[in-house]
Amino acid sequence: MIRGNESRNYGFNLLVRQYQERVYHLIRRMVIDHSDTDDLVQETFIKVWQNMESFRSDSKLFTWIYRIATNEALSFLNKKKRRFMLPLVDYDRVLESKLSDGHSFSGDEIQKKLFKALLTLPEKQRLVFQMKYFEELKYDEISEVLGTSVGALKASYHIAVKKIEENLKTD
Repeated sequence: MIRGNESRNYGFNLLVRQYQERVYHLIRRMVIDHSDTDDLVQETFIKVWQNMESFRSDSKLFTWIYRIATNEALSFLNKKKRRFMLPLVDYDRVLESKLSDGHSFSGDEIQKKLFKALLTLPEKQRLVFQMKYFEELKYDEISEVLGTSVGALKASYHIAVKKIEENLKTD
């Protein structure tokens, strides 16, 4: 029989196994760099562990974890921006160079073009696009993660798609 901490540890290990890959991909699309992504995934699950007692069932566990992962990635990007004293647009150029150098990204040329196009989007449009397109989340799930209305999310996604299409046409 599993008791107390053993039960909690076992449950947490199952949770990590179930969501780790999806959390990794969500964060990786935001920060590009593999080692930064690994650190942020670890930080995400540390926060999940520390705050499991405060999880309220008013949202899905998956949504709660994604909210934590998204906040971790956004905080990381903002810290980088402040540390380099660069506007986020300029830090996006740093991320784009990581895509180009090939060490941080192993995708083919089409994927690189898509990710470069994503880096031209404002942060919120990028997040909405990633969650809808790559993660295949429903608008109501994205709404819970980002705390934005479904209507605003649909508009952001539509605008993001148009901008990406235009960017890919000119490339």
